Amino acid sequence: QVQLVESGGGLVQPGGSLRLSCAAAGSIFGIYAMGWYRQAPGKQRELVARISRYGFTNYGDSVKGRFTISRDSAKNTVYLQMSSLNVEDTAVYYCNTAPPEDNYWGQGTQVTVSS
Repeated sequence: QVQLVESGGGLVQPGGSLRLSCAAAGSIFGIYAMGWYRQAPGKQRELVARISRYGFTNYGDSVKGRFTISRDSAKNTVYLQMSSLNVEDTAVYYCNTAPPEDNYWGQGTQVTVSS
């Protein structure tokens, strides 16, 4: 059974940075592509960044150039480095496989961008 645990969220001012972490209990990074998703209030969950099992990355248009996804397979951890944050980035952030598996959704980590 795979369990994904997100951490690193918090309150940050516009223009600030945060790094999110996703730790997996169970080794899946060598098998699946991984993604960071987010869900803002009143909006559907969206994929913001994806990393293939070979390390190739893709980003949503709204975060391109500001967010960087990476992974450390030895630590079974995926990261999302976020910079130049703005209020539209406020959301709960989740990690999952890409495409996502329903059984893998965790609690997420809240990111709030506010002055």
